[in-house]
Formats: sequence, structure tokens, C-alpha cells
Amino acid sequence: MSDPTILIVEDDDLQYEIYEDALSKYKLVRATSGTQALAQIPVRPPDVVVLDHVLGDGELGLDYLPELKELLPFVPIIVVSGALEVHQQMDALQGPRRAHYCLTKPVDVHALKKTVATALKECGEKETVRQFEALERSRRVDALDLLSRSTDRLSRQNRIREMVSKSPERPNISALARQFKVARRTIIRDLQELIRRGEVKPEVYPEWENPADEE
Repeated sequence: MSDPTILIVEDDDLQYEIYEDALSKYKLVRATSGTQALAQIPVRPPDVVVLDHVLGDGELGLDYLPELKELLPFVPIIVVSGALEVHQQMDALQGPRRAHYCLTKPVDVHALKKTVATALKECGEKETVRQFEALERSRRVDALDLLSRSTDRLSRQNRIREMVSKSPERPNISALARQFKVARRTIIRDLQELIRRGEVKPEVYPEWENPADEE
């Protein structure tokens, strides 16, 4: 497997030399402006982008973030700058077309190496796969919980129907609530559902009784 490619968007030669030394085990591709980076990406898509904020010719790296994410939706972007306020860093890290990391200048070489390694390991397509897996797990848990609650409700209603059918008197809502360990309004809804389904006679729970009063 070939070494990951990192696109460095940096107009300062000295700063780029720091990147060359710190990230020597990766394949580096350089662009000196956001415009140049956008032109290079279709030819050689990178695995990570290191984006300087203040570039030549008055360009600002964050202005190109939406277009970079449009071209590279699954590629982690690391913004590097000594000119960003805290709120600007927060803005860059939020939203659907966000950067994954913000590092301040002067760049801490150890932090840079760790961030790039983490981005390659945890972000990008791997991150998307994990998100889908988490969503599927959540859906399965919700479905099982819904099935469990539905089963409990049907079981409770069957028992209530049997009890009501054996007694000539109106059911005691409070006593049933205590027996089944549910709220009074839950028993009322159970009776109403049983009546709607024709499993219990309407006179068991007369229409004149307001469920809201039972709470």
C-alpha cells in the first residue's frame, strides 16, 4: 500500500520546509494558494489537507473550505494559522463543511505529527462508516425497545380483558394501575383500545369519564 498523500496549502517557503521535515514519511504535494489547490485536487486527490489560513495574494484559507469539502467530502482538513480568533476556530470546526482540526502557529511539530496520524486513522471514510454503524445500532436498539413495549402493552391488555370479562363491576382503575405498575392513564388507554377493538363492552368504561380527570 502506497504512503498517504498530504496536500499542503502554504505560500511560505520556510513553513513548507518545516512540513517537509516533520511529515517526511508521507507523500507531500504543495499548493501555494487556495485557487491552485482546487485545480490540483482532481488530478491527485490527497488523503489529508493541511490548509494555511493566510495565503498569498490576499487569499484566506477558510474562504476555500466549502469548495475543498465539496471536492473532498471525506478527506480530513487541518487548518493552520496564527491569525485566527477563538470564535473563528470554532466556526471552522462546525457545520457540514467543517475542518477536522485547527492548529496554531508557530506549529508544534509533535502536535502536527499526532494530528496527521489521527486524521488518517480516524477520519475520512472510516469516520463515515462508524457514523452509519452507530446509526444502525441506534435504530436496532430503538426497534427492540419499541417491540418490547408493544409486547408488554398487548400482554397487559389481554390480562385486563380477561379480568374485566370475569367481573360484572366496572374495573377499578387505581387497583389495575398498582397491579400492573403503570400510570392510571395507561390503564385508561388500554381500556379504550380494547373497546375500540371490540374486545371489551363500551359500558366497562363509559364515554362520559374524561381520561384527563384520571391523571
